[in-house]
Amino acid sequence: MDQNQRRRRGTGLIALDTDAASPGHTLFAPLTGGGEVYLVDLHGEPVHTWHLPYRPGRHARLLADGRLAYNGVLPGEQALFPMWHKYRGGVMLKAAADGTVLHEHRDPYQHHDAHHLDDGRILYTALEPLRGDRAAAVRGGVAGSEPDGTVWADTIKEVDADGTLLWSWRAADHLDPAGYPLHPDYSREHWPLINSVTPLADGNVLASLRSVSAVVVISRETGEVLWRTEPGTVSQQHDPTELENGNFLVFDNGVFRPGHDVPYSRVIEIDRNGGKVAWEYHDPARESFFAPFMGSAQRLPNGNTLVTDSPGGRIFEVTPDGYLCWEYVVPYFGSYQESEVRRLFPAEPNALFRAYRYPAEVLGSLAGGA
Repeated sequence: MDQNQRRRRGTGLIALDTDAASPGHTLFAPLTGGGEVYLVDLHGEPVHTWHLPYRPGRHARLLADGRLAYNGVLPGEQALFPMWHKYRGGVMLKAAADGTVLHEHRDPYQHHDAHHLDDGRILYTALEPLRGDRAAAVRGGVAGSEPDGTVWADTIKEVDADGTLLWSWRAADHLDPAGYPLHPDYSREHWPLINSVTPLADGNVLASLRSVSAVVVISRETGEVLWRTEPGTVSQQHDPTELENGNFLVFDNGVFRPGHDVPYSRVIEIDRNGGKVAWEYHDPARESFFAPFMGSAQRLPNGNTLVTDSPGGRIFEVTPDGYLCWEYVVPYFGSYQESEVRRLFPAEPNALFRAYRYPAEVLGSLAGGA
């Protein structure tokens, strides 16, 4: 009998209501794959596959001209701390439909997110070491858990198509450690763990600070925090994005959620003006949808929301009133290549970081199969 519970439950297309689902194809990159990126139709059938030279350094997305933007793992790098091999990247590339690499930018300290813009710029998260008094200034976390006395702090960088640095931001310079403490059960290896960064329509930067449970808007001009979620609104969240109405859509993981003894995940829309939750989805049986790490959400053209239950390899779509109209389970399972990661995650997962739905009219020849 197969001992992999996720595989036993069934993979591929699980549910489809064609009248309610938003038309299009869904893009994803299995994290334990060797560099494969899949585009599947609403019936779960692959219509295009890319084969890239690096395993995913989290995710892939399509640019307006049809090129694939992909974040891969830079080979041969040493682990900075135990979890580094799990979520590092280092290679930010663009590829043609046949998988030919057209451009690369490398930064061995890049991790989690790299937002490729259509004009060639890349906005991404990276690390820098804090030692001595600067490391001690970081609040919270498990005392003494810093590797070699170092706290690795986040930076955000923007480079042009030639790799020239255009803009940068450092958490150590702009965040008050007292206002952004690590959760007391977290290791002090990484602060504040920025797992998502994206440009806003007004030119500022939206970022998710997982380990301190905050979503913030950073001024591109001054580096100051212009807006943040109220404490308790999100818990270890991922992937905030700006909606057309100016609100923020967030995958709220729910780890350490205040006032809740049973954890569950949800997707929420936060009113940017008042900071309150304007819309929420959670499973009718709340405890049955819980992703303790990773996850994403995308608002679709018809008003539905595509949700990625990342550790479970599950992608599903819900209507504004919470009706689940499409569900797909990634059928590609495998072990992580690095022994350090296999010790942390010994099973063969089908995990992914994010998935994206694209209407057929923007896919061109990709939607026809290749």
